Amino acid sequence: MTNKDKIQAALIKLGAICDDCLSSAAMVKPRQAVNQACRSLEGQKQLVRSRDVCPRCGVTKILNRYQGGNGLSSGNIKESAKPTYRPQKATSRSDRVRNHDVEALSEDEIKEVLVRWLDEDGWSSNVAWGRTPGIDIEATKGKKRWVIEAKGPGSRPQMRVNYFIGILGEMLQRMDDPGAKYSIALPDLPQYRGLWNRLPQLAKKRTDISIIFVTAGGKIEHEN
Repeated sequence: MTNKDKIQAALIKLGAICDDCLSSAAMVKPRQAVNQACRSLEGQKQLVRSRDVCPRCGVTKILNRYQGGNGLSSGNIKESAKPTYRPQKATSRSDRVRNHDVEALSEDEIKEVLVRWLDEDGWSSNVAWGRTPGIDIEATKGKKRWVIEAKGPGSRPQMRVNYFIGILGEMLQRMDDPGAKYSIALPDLPQYRGLWNRLPQLAKKRTDISIIFVTAGGKIEHEN
């Protein structure tokens, strides 16, 4: 079965769910592959994407709703009855295993939040998950390009200082396109805000790097 087949089968069985839950249910990785496949299916009028509360994770996101149609690969999937919701108990952020001493999202969780945020604004994103080398998030919208590097909270204050210095260095090495936007994304922690505020305004102006703070609850604050 192709990724599209797996996604269609999961939506027929489970009803409307978000990309994150669909990635797990359909066993399609990485999550960005789900986003791309769903966009393609939306163009084929196989499904509709709209913002609502996901019945599986309980978070307001873009949901995928199956609309019916022919199987995608030689009849591998048969149409069934209308999809039904199967609500599950939402898992809170605090239930996740963490390797740090503060309430904050990990690097990959930050990437997930940013990809959803970008997706809702019409951006398409390529993501380097985990230890995959390359640009963390490279987003495009038409002729626009946005490069984002992300870091997690680390396990202690000194590590956060190293992360902050490191992410600035990584971003400078990515700056090869005069027409692109460049941003760093960090957990919304007082230490990171202090480090950013102490960075000289001249450095921010000349590099034109902006910062995106992401809260533990997934809220985003983008400072140009």
